[in-house]
Amino acid sequence: MPKVSMVVNGKKVSGDIDSRTLLVQFLREELRLTGTHVGCDTSQCGCCVVHVNGSSLKSCTVLALSLEGANVVTIEGLAQDGKLHPMQEAFRENHGLQCGFCTPGMIMAAVDMVNRKGPDMDEATIRHELEGNICRCTGYHNIVKAIADGAQKMGVAPQAAAAE
Repeated sequence: MPKVSMVVNGKKVSGDIDSRTLLVQFLREELRLTGTHVGCDTSQCGCCVVHVNGSSLKSCTVLALSLEGANVVTIEGLAQDGKLHPMQEAFRENHGLQCGFCTPGMIMAAVDMVNRKGPDMDEATIRHELEGNICRCTGYHNIVKAIADGAQKMGVAPQAAAAE
């Protein structure tokens, strides 16, 4: 079996895996990081979103072997020193969840959204950016509210503007 090595949530990890192993399977089954969910097996729901080299990616769409040497952040890696990430805190404060199954993917997508778009997004932009994430419980109202609040708490300039 081939071996894959990458950095996950700041720790170097490796494993011998089948060449067909998806990143979501590697995270959940090999590393026991079960916060990344499998919701649809068709890359439509967004429950499996993680950050790879700083950008969001549906982890059910990529083979783990193709990420040799990559830097991966899962929902478990957002909180630092026992303190929730501002987006996680905003979801908690604004009740941006019901059953919670989609929440890890929503939060990871939202952090990427803020990193790309900046903190001042209107509701239409947030809703458009969430098109790849499905919640079957809510009407998205509190999710949108949580993302807007989390964006303000993150307060970051878009990556493209910061790079110029």
